[in-house]
Amino acid sequence: MRPDALNSLFVEIEALEGVGPKLRRPLEKLGLARIKDLAYHLPDRFVERRAIANLDEASAGENIIVELTVREHRASSGRAPFRVLADDAIGNCCALTYFGRASYTAKKQLPLGERRWVAGRLDQYGQMLQIVHPEHISENASAPLGQLREAVYPLSEGLTQGRIAALVQQALKTLPELHEWIEPGLLARMKWPAWRDALREAHKGSYSAARDRLAYDELLANALALMLVRASNRSQRGTPLAGDGRLRTKLRLPFALTGAQKRSIAEIEGDLAQAAPMLRLLQGDVGSGKTVVALSAMMIAVESGAQAAMLAPTEILARQHFETLMRLAQGSGVEIALLTGRDKGRAREAILMGLVDGSIDIVVGTHAIFQEAVEYKNLALVVIDEQHRFGVGQRLMLARKGRRVPHTLAMTATPIPRTLTLAQYGEMDVSKLDELPPGRQAIDTRVVSVDRIADVVGALARHFESGQQAYWVCPMVRESESDDLAAAEARYATLKERFGDGVMLVHGQLRPEVKDAAMERFSTGEAKLLVATTVIEVGVDVPNATLMVIEQAERFGLAQLHQLRGRVGRGSEKSTCLLLRGQSLSETARQRLALMRETQDGFRLAEEDLQLRGGGELLGTRQSGDTPFRVASLEQIQNLLPLAHDDARLLIERDGGLSGPRGEAARLLLYLFERDWGVQLLRGG
Repeated sequence: MRPDALNSLFVEIEALEGVGPKLRRPLEKLGLARIKDLAYHLPDRFVERRAIANLDEASAGENIIVELTVREHRASSGRAPFRVLADDAIGNCCALTYFGRASYTAKKQLPLGERRWVAGRLDQYGQMLQIVHPEHISENASAPLGQLREAVYPLSEGLTQGRIAALVQQALKTLPELHEWIEPGLLARMKWPAWRDALREAHKGSYSAARDRLAYDELLANALALMLVRASNRSQRGTPLAGDGRLRTKLRLPFALTGAQKRSIAEIEGDLAQAAPMLRLLQGDVGSGKTVVALSAMMIAVESGAQAAMLAPTEILARQHFETLMRLAQGSGVEIALLTGRDKGRAREAILMGLVDGSIDIVVGTHAIFQEAVEYKNLALVVIDEQHRFGVGQRLMLARKGRRVPHTLAMTATPIPRTLTLAQYGEMDVSKLDELPPGRQAIDTRVVSVDRIADVVGALARHFESGQQAYWVCPMVRESESDDLAAAEARYATLKERFGDGVMLVHGQLRPEVKDAAMERFSTGEAKLLVATTVIEVGVDVPNATLMVIEQAERFGLAQLHQLRGRVGRGSEKSTCLLLRGQSLSETARQRLALMRETQDGFRLAEEDLQLRGGGELLGTRQSGDTPFRVASLEQIQNLLPLAHDDARLLIERDGGLSGPRGEAARLLLYLFERDWGVQLLRGG
């Protein structure tokens, strides 16, 4: 139960003055539903504005405050903006420019003949000075002198900087005073302010110390919660699993095991033999053979008379795993079943019965395999694929399905940088597959300008004539008015017109049965080209597909490009990846594409991607797994995470855990950052 001291922070946002149903919608788009969310909605940056007497004192690109007299309203026509022409004190003209539906508000704020103080960025448009969408307009007769520093917040449609800033100030006035959870010596050494002071200062622009302290709080909460999970796991009693090898010798492996696979299997086998439940993360580069390692682990469970379950985030991936396991385990006598949310009627009942009576040894499926109605005779091992799509709380839910807490093997196909591995999986032991199976050929990676798209389509035709298949990946499903990203539906239409019914389309908005039918046609070779979004980033395995085209490749992060490239090169034939780039590239995009040509080492690419994207994009498009952080930037994670782990360890091992004096404050911290499953674990354990 949440401590009373925090209740005021979890009050819904409607409690604030001026927030009704209409305003709530844009706030919720930003994840702002409670007072706490607003308090932690920190500015992206701060702008410095200078008050000037006339426009001659300012330069284009400068943020200014100036008094102007409104001279003319120029109505918009077609797509042209609405403009208000206004003069400064010596007659210089400036256009206040509004796009969209802002003309009504502009007319009210800027009546003809009236003087107004206007704040915004001064730009040059042709021969005219202009301020696009002024940030502030005031009737106040005296402008602020000197510099004005103002926070700039992330916004959504329907919100203004002024409105969000006013709401934030309301939220900050309600902040309670909380007991300190940071170790006193560390707090003094770092010269950090108290929690409440840090939040208030971070919104004023006292950026460094205040922001670092708030980031550290978040990292400490995460580290502490993960350590509690680990401690709880070690205190639980699981089922020791010691296989005799009789089933593993019957596996039909397509190649000899690599050294990394043998090492990982040995580490897993050692964990499974213990009474404490295994909690291990298996990181594997594209094509490194994680499925074989996972199957070996599941076979150990079956050899020990127990059951295993494999959880995948999507039906496509679940079906792919099921087919792979069936192929590898054919003739072993092991009974493997597939269970997804779409299974109904007698087929579903038969699977549920087989899990209860133990006749099914291994089940593969989506989250449906852990629904309340699904029971097991003796579930002793859970394998979770694409681990980053499932939170710690969901992992803990799985423990209720076994007689005892089952062993857990989590897998990720996205190599994760060392820093983020510690941040996201600090409670887990880690195994790495950093070798590719023998015989795998390097993928020929080329960067091609979008100007040459006709040549690429011609190359596709020659590729199909040789009997091979290809992928074509686009960044989005369909085009929107505000975006020029390549759209899968439009590209599918043009390629289908050229190549006919052998072209299939797959994206996340299609009905599952439509996606499955398209994937089936492509997997069997009936279709020769699969046009898709990043829904095919993981889990698709078609050895005859030897060409990957990624349109507007500069829009993707390195980790995602690497995953997409890994859909080819899965057979014995030479494979090619074409990265179609747009006309103008940022320096970061150039570096990404150059690195893709240079290396196929996913672990190196993950580290480089983290450095190239930086903190601003860390939470961007989920290109190296979800991070659990809202406040901490990349730089802060790298600098402060080791401190947070040491502090959390001190708290648990020296300072009495959550039961000591400092521990009471640490409980507040866990609830504040909603890592309270750590507290629940402690209470339950």
